[in-house]
Amino acid sequence: MFEYKVTGKLAGRGRTGIFTTPHGDIQTPVFMPVGTHASVKSVNPTDLEKIKAQIILANNYHLFLRPGSDIIAKMGGLHSFMNWDHPILTDSGGFQVWSLKGNTSPDGVEFRSHLDGSLNFLSPEIAIDSEAKLGADIIMAFDQCTKDTATVDEARAAVELTQNWLLRSIKEWKKHDPGKQALFGIIQGALHEDIRREATQFVVDQDTPGIALGGETIGFNMAGTKQVVDWIADLLPENKPRYTMGLGLKPSDVLSAITLGIDMFDCVAPTRLARNGALYTGKVVIKNVVGAQHGAPEYHFESEFTNERINIGNKQFETDGKPIDPDCDCDTCHHFTRAYLHHLFHTKELLYYSLASIHNLRMMTKTVEDAIALSSK
Repeated sequence: MFEYKVTGKLAGRGRTGIFTTPHGDIQTPVFMPVGTHASVKSVNPTDLEKIKAQIILANNYHLFLRPGSDIIAKMGGLHSFMNWDHPILTDSGGFQVWSLKGNTSPDGVEFRSHLDGSLNFLSPEIAIDSEAKLGADIIMAFDQCTKDTATVDEARAAVELTQNWLLRSIKEWKKHDPGKQALFGIIQGALHEDIRREATQFVVDQDTPGIALGGETIGFNMAGTKQVVDWIADLLPENKPRYTMGLGLKPSDVLSAITLGIDMFDCVAPTRLARNGALYTGKVVIKNVVGAQHGAPEYHFESEFTNERINIGNKQFETDGKPIDPDCDCDTCHHFTRAYLHHLFHTKELLYYSLASIHNLRMMTKTVEDAIALSSK
């Protein structure tokens, strides 16, 4: 049921492709909105379709704790529960239990719930069983995250644990119906070339349907992200989708990922920034760059504003009758002005959160579309 085909060439090492899943084909490269609790904050499924979201994420850690994967299974799985008849990806929860500084052992991670302080345990077997109950099209193996600043010893220890847990994740995955869910192995190793390459080869050898790049570095440290991808690029098979976990703070980050040959990326930043008044504006251009690392041409995101976004709460937008972005085709930009968004933001009207999130998410999906369109000219 799962198949990935490369269909075209983009700037740098970029490529277009089609990833076939039980809930439809995913055209790559693709930005994936994050719906941690089985909901993309303040955006309903109909609006997600309008902004051309092809696939959304949910998080196993959060759903495992509340409402519980058994309850979601009784309700027909995530697709039925959310009324989303398109692909879904679930993260295993490895990053969340790592960030909670749980008690890690070869068996798994014991941690206290952020909800009520209760003691819980996640292992590769429990995580994959939970993801099977949730029923997402793509599921992630249980892994041990690494800090951006991890030492060689710390990175190697995390990779060894992640490799052991990948084998156990695969074994548990095969007990269910692997034809219905694609398992992605995760590459760790922080900023250590030899460890990243060894970790990559191990994941490749397991022949999982997809390959993910994990760790705090990815998306958080874009220079480090580029370095890691350059280190391992020659090891990645052409017929498997490549996913950088947590990448997408701003449109230019997505363009960098595309140039590096990445197919899938997600981030909570577009909706989180929107809720806090930061709204993307700018456009994708393609330039011939002399001495470019991956050869000319390369994508760039041109914006007159710092960090590619405006702060809609600033007084300069109080009487600004323009849309957030003149070239954006989202409903927010079609129907509302910066002045109105400024007013909603300061009065904390609930409508603001929806309109702002719709815009930022559409800017991310449109950035990918524009990059593809520019390469076809």
